[in-house]
Amino acid sequence: MPTGDAAPPPFLARTLSRLFGLEPDEALPVAGGALLFFLLFTGYFMLRPVRETMGIAGGVDNLQWLFTATFVATLAAMPLFGWVAGRVARRRILPWVYGFFAANLLAFAAAIYIRPDDVWVARSFYVWLSVFNMIAISLAWSVLVDLFPTAQAKRTFALMAAGASLGGLTGPLLGVALVGPIGHAGLLVLAAALLLAAIAQAMALQRWRDRHPVDAGDLDHDTASRSTRLGGNSFAGATTVLRSPYLLGIAVFVLLLASVTTFLYFEQARLVEATFPDREDQTRVFGVIDTIVQSLAILSQLFITGRIARKLGIGVLLVAVPLVVMCGFLWLAFAPTFAVLAVVMIVRRAGEYGFVRPGREMLYTVVSPEAKYKGKNFIDTVVYRGGDAVSAWSKTLVDMLASQPAIAALVGAALALVWAVTGGGLARAQRRLEGRNS
Repeated sequence: MPTGDAAPPPFLARTLSRLFGLEPDEALPVAGGALLFFLLFTGYFMLRPVRETMGIAGGVDNLQWLFTATFVATLAAMPLFGWVAGRVARRRILPWVYGFFAANLLAFAAAIYIRPDDVWVARSFYVWLSVFNMIAISLAWSVLVDLFPTAQAKRTFALMAAGASLGGLTGPLLGVALVGPIGHAGLLVLAAALLLAAIAQAMALQRWRDRHPVDAGDLDHDTASRSTRLGGNSFAGATTVLRSPYLLGIAVFVLLLASVTTFLYFEQARLVEATFPDREDQTRVFGVIDTIVQSLAILSQLFITGRIARKLGIGVLLVAVPLVVMCGFLWLAFAPTFAVLAVVMIVRRAGEYGFVRPGREMLYTVVSPEAKYKGKNFIDTVVYRGGDAVSAWSKTLVDMLASQPAIAALVGAALALVWAVTGGGLARAQRRLEGRNS
């Protein structure tokens, strides 16, 4: 088990410290966090091409309705998550939620096996996986920001996120290789098994922190504190965000991220449908794109992101990618082709996984436990999916009003610029809160 008590050999510890900038005793929890993300992302990215294929099966012209349905489903799921988070010990929230999702996957596997061409099963799975994705990933990060303070987060979060990228690399390859032999239903069963394994690894990380407390006097990281319930009502996530200007700033950042992503996503779906009419070919294309993205992201996470966070600060992680995406939109405005769009999509997603996501999660290391679980999950799900829904209809409106695709690209460039400015402001606020809490 990566999170056991045994320390790595001195030579290995020194090697890891020099190569990745770790403290000697951080190798094991980094491996444990990376394994947690690897299991979660392998399952999700194995299913992501299935979701994209099923979204197209319902009609590209109906994608804005699927985005709206996803937002409504997210709103419906939030009170249930808030109820669980308020009544289960912090260390038990993830096992309860992931266990529920694993049962859902098995139910969908049965439905897809029995009715493989049912468009409503396809649409329901599209919506469900979109909601699952946001809650499951957000919750995994909630556990980590609860276990690791800011100083450790700067050294370890990017390396842990490399497990996500490795899973994102493995998942599409498994999907492409197995979709023929076991079908879509078989992929769902395998994903459920991986999710159950992720529960075991998250519990192992909790036990590691029990044995290695950050500070015996720090209740936020103390075993007794993590064994208690957060309390509060089912809607505490929303109220926690609304009461905090800092969390509202993060919400705006996520809203802009979602908007930029949605503008690109719609163009991707339209061009893939036109270029690759066969459904299995579409699944393979989405899988290849995911493979390229994760390959680039994992290199950044292993060798670049942590060093940037320690030497230049979180702000660079939050600002650089939006500025690059803005340039990509301007390029797309002058050359609206599938090849250009593919490059911009790959750069945007690899940059998000390699830089933006670790930096964004570091912002939460300076907030309260309730904000780390309830407030954070509200932002990562309701705010993000709300941004998806609004952006989907906005993109449709822009396409209706403008005969030139360049107009939508210019709107995307403007959103990316505001996204960059917001990221810079959040990094400054995080430094102030970190200094106040130290």
